[in-house]
Amino acid sequence: MKAVVCTKYGPPEVLQIKEIEKPKPQDNEVLIKIYATTITSGDSRVRGFRVPLSFWLFARIALGFRGPRISIRGGELAGEIVETGKDVKQFKVGDHVMAYPSQLGGGYAEYICLAEDMVVKVKSANITYGEAAAVPFGGNTALHFLRQANIQKGQKVLIYGASGSVGTFAVQLAKYFGAEVTGVCSTANIELVRSLGADMVIDYTKEDFAKKGEKYDVILDAVGKASFSGSMKSLKQEGTYIQVVAAPAISIRMKLTGLTSSKTLIGGTAIPKTENLVFLKELIEKGEIKPVIDRTYPLDEIVEAHRYVDQGHKKGNVVITVEHDK
Repeated sequence: MKAVVCTKYGPPEVLQIKEIEKPKPQDNEVLIKIYATTITSGDSRVRGFRVPLSFWLFARIALGFRGPRISIRGGELAGEIVETGKDVKQFKVGDHVMAYPSQLGGGYAEYICLAEDMVVKVKSANITYGEAAAVPFGGNTALHFLRQANIQKGQKVLIYGASGSVGTFAVQLAKYFGAEVTGVCSTANIELVRSLGADMVIDYTKEDFAKKGEKYDVILDAVGKASFSGSMKSLKQEGTYIQVVAAPAISIRMKLTGLTSSKTLIGGTAIPKTENLVFLKELIEKGEIKPVIDRTYPLDEIVEAHRYVDQGHKKGNVVITVEHDK
């Protein structure tokens, strides 16, 4: 089968399309014929090994010293189950699914085997494979952190990085939970964020949200670029600060601040959960939320797609479609 392989860190050109052996499902696994995957900012960072200097050694240990330990990236996908192991109970051949292999990767290929108890769910019938592939990472991450914040109806919530994969879902979910939402993004993305339901949109290229004097119950930084001191200044005394991209320096500041503050500071990794996919699927089918697709590329153009994501200005999600010979 065809797969995109990354054996060393570097620019998009390190990605190579190769023919590798098609996997065979174990007794508890399903074989998924992949029709779509995505390029997340995390995929881009791992490929280029763009990590803070203080995080260098730990990242090399975790990801691989000479190159990515997991050579086939792609942490979310959608496709069709074409084979099942003998012990599989939840799925059958012909099921159309979306899946979240997360750090295990494997989405940049024609086929993947996943255990049935991983984060796999039959996809919504009213969205395309490309849209379904864009749900697991951004949707799960946004839902995970908003639930940790115990978001309540009527609260004032600020989403920094409101036009990205996590941010677009966070805006929609916060509105669904009844919050008053302020989105922060660049000039080019103002109308997109408004269309997702944001009550107010702040253009960070023209004004600093922390200088407006507003106080928020929840501040969610979806891109790791908001001023920490500005966020603390704009957060209510009993408010909650969420850092989705918690680099070591910010993590330390969060822990130190938490020792002397009544504010709640949340960071870390969003845990993939099947029940989150179930919840997101139901909201999509009801028309309450929708995945946002910026651009779509075929698998053969994975290098060009990574170049685009590397620019750091994608709106929502960048989808990779996988075509199969008939």
